[in-house]
Amino acid sequence: MSADATAFAVVTGGGTSGHVLPAIAIADALVAGGHRASEIVYVGAKRGIETRLLPPTGYPHHFLDVVGLQRRLTLRNLTFPFKMVAAIGAATKLLRRLRPAVVVSVGGYASFPATLAARLRRIPIVVVSYDRRPGLASRISARFATVCATAFEGSTLPRARFTGAPVRHELITLDRAADRAGARSALGIPQDRFVVVVFGGSLGSRVLNDAVTGMVDTFAERADIAVRHVVGDRFLGTAAAERDGARGIMYTVIGYEDQMVRVYAAADLMITRAGASTIAELATVGMPAIIVPWAGSADDHQSDNARILGDGGAAIVITEDLLSARALAEAVTDLIDDPVRLGEMAAAAHDAGAPQRSGRLAALIEEVAARP
Repeated sequence: MSADATAFAVVTGGGTSGHVLPAIAIADALVAGGHRASEIVYVGAKRGIETRLLPPTGYPHHFLDVVGLQRRLTLRNLTFPFKMVAAIGAATKLLRRLRPAVVVSVGGYASFPATLAARLRRIPIVVVSYDRRPGLASRISARFATVCATAFEGSTLPRARFTGAPVRHELITLDRAADRAGARSALGIPQDRFVVVVFGGSLGSRVLNDAVTGMVDTFAERADIAVRHVVGDRFLGTAAAERDGARGIMYTVIGYEDQMVRVYAAADLMITRAGASTIAELATVGMPAIIVPWAGSADDHQSDNARILGDGGAAIVITEDLLSARALAEAVTDLIDDPVRLGEMAAAAHDAGAPQRSGRLAALIEEVAARP
């Protein structure tokens, strides 16, 4: 889809849902503030999950032929500089035509072309950093950004303003208690079961999947538990068999979850990785969680993210070296048997989500766009 009219804002970034969903959340917040959807243009990469997530939103979007640098030596790295230069050129032409008042970068390799093009065209830039330890793209872009909107106080990024993380409007307004019955009906989940949702990120996690499969075996005879397991599309062929719950646990396997708002309403507990957008969403909706940080994350930033909820009593954090089917089963059993603690975790998570519900991020973008 192309956008020929003048834009108010270009939102750029992508590669994974951890970047794309915050970008969509920002676009939604700007529309809620009075802008037309046609004035908010998304710029991402041809190889990112944005090609799947953006079209249904109706926002104008452009996907550039750009790739990220691999941490190991690969032939793909040889194409990086050539594709990046070409993508910057394409982004520069696009910004010349759109004339946006502001460019908002949510990070990831897909954010570089439009952000650098904005720098060349002297368009104000807002870098949105939602990891406690900012990623490489955010650290580089922050050097020439007008302002950096951060999810946490005390950021080391230059010109940082604490705003909270971008979260979809549907999650900000979600009432888990009021919406629970309808969500469970829509998802085919019985009303009387303790519902555990497992989400290992948009690509899935083999380590987490294996531990959850063992946990489900442990709970095989539990007719009071339902597990909805988002394994990742790439693991669908090797996932464990589903169980209909007729004689014990109900176990449902999903490749990619596109009903997350309903899932958050239906769940009693989530088992997740510690991507920044996941942490922000858990807090925003007040969801108790068992969090397993990805040990291979850059600079171990997922461990930092997990501590945000773990240290506040909103989540149980299990490191990968301690992850097992038994550890998960014991943690889930303890919470089923202690509803008071589960409620306290939910309340602590909701308290931690106050910045996401504040509206500060959209207000800051409007402020930057209005500067002469």
